[in-house]
Amino acid sequence: MVSELKFLVPWGHLAAKAWGPPQGRPVLCLHGWLDNANTFNRLIPLLPKDCFYMALDFGGHGLSSHRPAGFPYSFFDYVGDVYRVATALKWRRFMLMGHSLGGSVAGMFSCIFPDLVEKLILVESYGFYPAPKGNERGPGLSRQKKPRSLYTRRDARTSLEECDELLTSKRELFEGLLNFEANQLQPPKVRSPEAALQRLLEANPHLREESGKILLKRGATEVPGGLVYNRDMRALLHNHSFVTLDQSLNFLKKIQADVLMITAQNGIFTTQHFIKPLQEAYKNFLKERFQLSEVAGNHFVHLNEPEVVAGIISLFLNKDQIPKASL
Repeated sequence: MVSELKFLVPWGHLAAKAWGPPQGRPVLCLHGWLDNANTFNRLIPLLPKDCFYMALDFGGHGLSSHRPAGFPYSFFDYVGDVYRVATALKWRRFMLMGHSLGGSVAGMFSCIFPDLVEKLILVESYGFYPAPKGNERGPGLSRQKKPRSLYTRRDARTSLEECDELLTSKRELFEGLLNFEANQLQPPKVRSPEAALQRLLEANPHLREESGKILLKRGATEVPGGLVYNRDMRALLHNHSFVTLDQSLNFLKKIQADVLMITAQNGIFTTQHFIKPLQEAYKNFLKERFQLSEVAGNHFVHLNEPEVVAGIISLFLNKDQIPKASL
């Protein structure tokens, strides 16, 4: 049984869909950038039945309201979405599962509100997406030498290059926002169902056709002549946080949850500079609370081939559960 939910916010509502008994162990599921709650449609039915799974549409995605006019989307806005929903549900402790961007949001939430998160599941995500790549010092690290095992100078760019990248990205953000507002009077582009699906698959080569159709059901609205994408075009403007790799390494020490990280052999992060240092930090700081699993598949393995990850996630969710005595 799947139910649709709405949570009122000052600018409209946040939409979500839920599976399982409302009294079950709560699991909040967070989708990737420009995706929606349907990304978990094929995975959740394969997971333990005693949990209550809620998949959220971030603001500007899926069936959720767009942000107020005049503002770009910030990474921390998505973290705020999670807190609003958890507060509305009066969840004092719950589990988080995030794919891609949703995993980064879940990771940051687990650092800011460590007492609220019991377990953290990262699917094709490292819990953080450090920006920029570089060697800036994070809080508490200014007088320390960086451990060579976590980060090497050979991987770093100069501070000037980092500053240039940050300033350029912010300029592009503001220019893009004003260009969007200037063109806002133009009606949204209407595509045939076939063209809408083809465009989605072209933008996401890791998606199978069936998976694309699942996302499109929640990611587009039928109008005369075809389909219009639901997503807020402002979400296309990358508004990176200023969280650096060093800061990420320091932040994750705050995580109190058990962490499961699932990476795909053909995923999209295989060459990123932050993979090894983040994984090493999880192992060093969380120790037995951290579990890393690599699986066959690509970035959308949870949607394309959910059976590949369902068993791993199920074991993790059921870990440390006290079995009920039989009568």
